[in-house]
Amino acid sequence: MTAPKIHRLATGVTLVCDPAPGYHTLALSVVAGRGARWEDEARCGWSHLLEHMVFKGAGGRSAREIVEAVEADGGQINAATGHERTSFQVRALAGGLPLALQITADLVLRPKLDEEDLAREKNVVAQEIAEAADTPDDQVFELAQAAAFTGQPLGRPILGVPHTLAPADRRALDAWRETLYAPDRLVISVAGDVDEDLLLRDAEALFGAARAPDAFAPESAVFTGGAAFERRRLEQAHLVFLLPGPALTDQDYWPFRLLAEALGGGMSSRLFQEIRERLGLAYAIDAYAEAWWDTGVLGVYAGCTPTDAGRLAEAVAHEIKAMTAGVSVVALARAKAQLKASLFMSGESLSARAEQAAAQILVFGELVPASAFAEAIDAVTPEAIAELVTRMIGARRFAAAVLGPRPAADAARRFEQRLYA
Repeated sequence: MTAPKIHRLATGVTLVCDPAPGYHTLALSVVAGRGARWEDEARCGWSHLLEHMVFKGAGGRSAREIVEAVEADGGQINAATGHERTSFQVRALAGGLPLALQITADLVLRPKLDEEDLAREKNVVAQEIAEAADTPDDQVFELAQAAAFTGQPLGRPILGVPHTLAPADRRALDAWRETLYAPDRLVISVAGDVDEDLLLRDAEALFGAARAPDAFAPESAVFTGGAAFERRRLEQAHLVFLLPGPALTDQDYWPFRLLAEALGGGMSSRLFQEIRERLGLAYAIDAYAEAWWDTGVLGVYAGCTPTDAGRLAEAVAHEIKAMTAGVSVVALARAKAQLKASLFMSGESLSARAEQAAAQILVFGELVPASAFAEAIDAVTPEAIAELVTRMIGARRFAAAVLGPRPAADAARRFEQRLYA
């Protein structure tokens, strides 16, 4: 297998070329290492709105012409806005790289940003916001995130809110585009049937004149913690519990990931076996680890009968607290196997390879082979996980969100009491 190669343009744009013999397709990810965390309160949601708007017309093509050009060539195009990255992805047949690069360069550098389109798209995003609010198992995560990072970009919705989107006009949004998609934080990553010389030539021609505005970084996040309850007339209560965790580059990152996997990562996990199988309190329950450049959260989500919410919250706290005694050798081996399987399986997807390579460049400044991550996973001991959980509980900060009927309202209090008893 040919090793991926990294190139950097004079503007600061980074290229990753990852040839994969035997494939007849390619995956292109153009990733900007900035997202919703760069927004102040007044511009909440602008990054996501901008992602919508660039597809309304760019480089002389209309919205329809953009998707028709990609699909006529056998490709697919998509985009996503996160807290720390904005990504544009194209899947294409072999030979489709020039068109894919041309269209993504137009989206990032040469969008039309028409005022009439902008007015319509604000309404579209408002419907997207309303749809998320109407979806309980989406809204409860927004409530939990807001409680965990009160008054901070990490605590605000990526979609924004209508009143912060309203002031965005063409000129302001274009200035935001120059900041968000600045070349010093832009990575072009291609995996699959890719010609390195062609990639270098076209990327230089299309991205070589990108402008670089003044650089700035968002403030570090602080896990403030707190509890939120939103009363809804639903058949189920939806609950999310969060504890502060390590950052992406922290030495405890892999113990953190294994903690989440052992706690609630699958059907053999502690939460699934105890709360669903033994107690029968929930149909859906899982744990997850989410990390950013400076912080992270351990999260647990569950949906249950409202009258069972308090009992479920206590059971979740009990299982988290029990892990301060460590994880069994068998459970840890199973969690390691699952995490490594996920790691290597994602490497067999061209889209995941392109996206992960861009993320590694933005986080670590280099590419890290999957084997190095696997070695780090294998090196984690039960004691490392126990020490991490002990520190997380010892911080005495948590966030909880409960959405549902009133009988579920005391779940956060019961979680807190059981966790810190």
